[in-house]
This record gives sequence, structure tokens and C-alpha cells, in this order.
Amino acid sequence: MIPLFTSHYSIGKSILTLDHPSKVKPEGADSIFSIAQDHDLQEVVLVENALTGFLQAHNVAKDLGIKLIFGLKINVRPKETTNGDGGAHKIIVFAKNAQGCKTLNKIYSLAFTEQEGYIDSKSLQKFWDDSSLKLAIPFYDSFIFNNTMTFDNCVPDFRFANPTFFIESNSLPFDELIEARVKAFIEPHGYKTEKVKSIFYKSRADVAALQTYKCICGRQFQNKSLTKPNLDHFGSNEFCMEALQS
Repeated sequence: MIPLFTSHYSIGKSILTLDHPSKVKPEGADSIFSIAQDHDLQEVVLVENALTGFLQAHNVAKDLGIKLIFGLKINVRPKETTNGDGGAHKIIVFAKNAQGCKTLNKIYSLAFTEQEGYIDSKSLQKFWDDSSLKLAIPFYDSFIFNNTMTFDNCVPDFRFANPTFFIESNSLPFDELIEARVKAFIEPHGYKTEKVKSIFYKSRADVAALQTYKCICGRQFQNKSLTKPNLDHFGSNEFCMEALQS
């Protein structure tokens, strides 16, 4: 099972930092690279909603001799959708090499300068190059998840990229349902699956800290508070390295 780390650069998603282990203090925030060292990881798979942390991650990984695999999680929607989130879903685009990193930057720039934080499927295909990019479909907030949980009716065409579909199990009540839907979708297409675990904090006990952080990040726009967090699907403390190792 592959750990998929996310750092605090993906605002509201994680309480892990990208600090060098030498700079981590006992009373401070946990670092992804400290966790990697503690568990003798030879590579770190980092999935972020933005590119702002890439340089720090690259520099720390290089200094520690750890291979960095960077993926950008981004919203996709049909070209014809101009208002609202109809048909929108998330994908992860991984860079295979330096050229892939440059293309990720172009995809990110287009999405956030011209398309209101989305990349449309036709633009994504124009950027696509199998030699430098790899497409993965996340287990949560994918089109399959949205179709199942919110009654969306989105069936994107991924034949241009031959994606890998991620499967997770984090003790949420709908995990088995989503897994069954993923397997039913990929069977006629011959797509591959990979078992992964999203890592947003170090230990199960840290879930309360993530909840607090999410409330702080969402307080201004989404009316969240510690007494009434209103966090959809926040019902598990398994999104951590401790759960992966147990």
C-alpha cells in the first residue's frame, strides 16, 4: 500500500509540513520527511492542491537522498460547463520527469488564471504526454465518488491517458461501496488499480488537530466552528501513518 502524503501547502487538507527533519522541534508540527526517515521510506509520494510547496519538497528530498514523486490534484470539468460545479471532479496528475514538472506548471497556470480553478478535459488532452505525465483517479472526490454520493452523472473519457484508479480503506461507511463502483467501472476498460492511503497527519491522536485546522481554514467562508464543524465525511482517524503501519 502506497502512502500519499499531503502537506499544509494544500490549505485545509493536512497538518504535515515539508520541513527538513533537522528543523523539526518536538513541540512543533510533524514533517512528512521526518516521517519518511522514521519509516525508512526511499521515496515520498506527495499529492498537493497547489504547486507552492514543490520547491521546498524538491530541495529537502534531494538533500536527504529521497526520491520525490509529485502529483497535482486538480478540478476537472467539461468544456461546456461554465457556471457552477456541474460534472466537476478531481484527478491527480503526476510528473514523471523535469518536463512533466514544467507541464504541471502550465496546467496549473491555465486553471487558475483563465478557468476559475478548473482545467477542462479538452485542454488537459492538449497538454498530455505519456512520457512525462501519469494520470491517477483519487478514491475520494473522483467522478465515481461524486456519482455515487451526490447523484452526479459524469463519465469522463480518459482513454487518452490510461489512468490508474486509487483504492483506499479508511473505516468510512461508504468505502466498500465506492471500491465496488470503481472495480465495476474499470473492468470493461482494463484500467489498473493501486491501493493507497492518504496521509494528512502522523498519528490517530492527531485527528483532533486536523479538525481544528479545517475549522479555522473554513470559518470565514463556510460557517465552521469547533462546536459545529460541519465537516462532510470527517468520520475517521485512519488518514495517518500510524494506521498504515498497524
